[in-house]
Amino acid sequence: MPNTPDLMFAHRLADQAADIARRHRRAGATATQIKSDGSPVSAADREIEQALRQRIHEQHPNDAIIGEEYGSHGQGHRRWIIDAIDGTASFLAGEPEWSTLIALEVNHRITLGMVSAPALNRRWWAAPNQGAWTSSLPSPRPCTSARRLAISEGSAAADSSLGIWPPPRRLNPTQRAIAAALATRTARTTPTLNWSTADSTAPTPKKPSTGSGTCHGALLVVTGRLDAFLLLGAGPWDIAALIPIVQEAGGIFSDLSGQQRTDTGGALFARPGLHQQLLDIAASAR
Repeated sequence: MPNTPDLMFAHRLADQAADIARRHRRAGATATQIKSDGSPVSAADREIEQALRQRIHEQHPNDAIIGEEYGSHGQGHRRWIIDAIDGTASFLAGEPEWSTLIALEVNHRITLGMVSAPALNRRWWAAPNQGAWTSSLPSPRPCTSARRLAISEGSAAADSSLGIWPPPRRLNPTQRAIAAALATRTARTTPTLNWSTADSTAPTPKKPSTGSGTCHGALLVVTGRLDAFLLLGAGPWDIAALIPIVQEAGGIFSDLSGQQRTDTGGALFARPGLHQQLLDIAASAR
C-alpha cells in the first residue's frame, strides 16, 4: 500500500478540504455564482482552493499549482492539480456525491491521485506501481482498513454500459456526434438521453454517479458499476486525480485521440479490452 510523504500530505490536504466543506454545509446556504459554462461555483469551492494553495505553498514552495477556480501559479517539475469541490451542484443541494480531487504531476506524469468524498465517508487514492486503494473516513491513516481495487477485463462494446457527461446541451456538435455514436453502439448509456440533440428545455439529468455510492463517473468503472466513462469538455482538475486510480486498478485511460493527456478536454476511462473499441467508435463519428 502506498505510504509516501507526498501521499500523506495529500491526505492532510483532503482532511482540510473536508473540514471547510463541512463547516459550509453546517452553516446552510453558501454564496453561489454561475460560471460561463453554466456550472455553479460556491464560496466553499473558493475557500477550499485558496486554503489548499496556501498549504502547498508553505510545505512545497517550489511546486506549481493549478486549480479550477484560480488557474495556474508557479513553474517547476512538480505541479499539484486541484478541484476543490467536484459536484458543486450536489454539494449545494445537500446531496452526498461531491468530492475533492487532488493530483500531483511530476515531470508531466501523474504520480498521485486522490478523491475524497466526506459526505460518503469514503476516499480513493493511488500512486504508480503501488496499487489503487479505498478506505472509509474520517481518516484512512494508518490505512488498516484500506481495500485494494481491481478492474476486470471488458467485453464487446455492444454488451457494455457507458457513462457520459456532461449532457448534450453542454456539448459542441462534434462532441454530441461522438456521444451519440457511442450511445448507439453500447448496450446501456447513463444518463439515458438523446445524445444527438441539444434540447435546451430538457431538465438537467443526474450525473452517472448519482445514487450509486461514488461521486465521480470514473470511480464507477473502478467499482464495477460501469464498463466505461466518457468525460467531455473537461479540465485537468476534472481528470488528473482519477488517472492513477483507474490505471492502478487495471483500467485504461486516454483522451479521445488515445493519448495520455489531461489538457485536450476529453477523457475516456474503461475496462481493458473495451477501451480501444470505444476509441474506434468515437473516431468514426468525427
